[in-house]
Amino acid sequence: MGIFTRNQGGDSTGGGSIGGGTDVLDRELEQLLEQDQLEDGDHERFSHYVPKDKIVESAVTGKPVRALCGKKWTPSRDPEKFPVCPDCKRIYERMRK
Repeated sequence: MGIFTRNQGGDSTGGGSIGGGTDVLDRELEQLLEQDQLEDGDHERFSHYVPKDKIVESAVTGKPVRALCGKKWTPSRDPEKFPVCPDCKRIYERMRK
């Protein structure tokens, strides 16, 4: 990942910036780092445990959900066609005790 900056003051050293300068870039970088990213990975291979109300909310709003194992994605497939995520199952079993 690269960060590109614009020279705002015409000074090739970047020292003569006007306006927001690097403060704006720093804020934007912080926002990007704080955002929850949708994860690629094994969520396509497993069914995950997610609270039912979150699944309903996702179906209505299209917002991603977070499974017990930490995977974040937007559900779109029939969970009955996939095996249960071993991490979700382990966490769920510990919660029930």
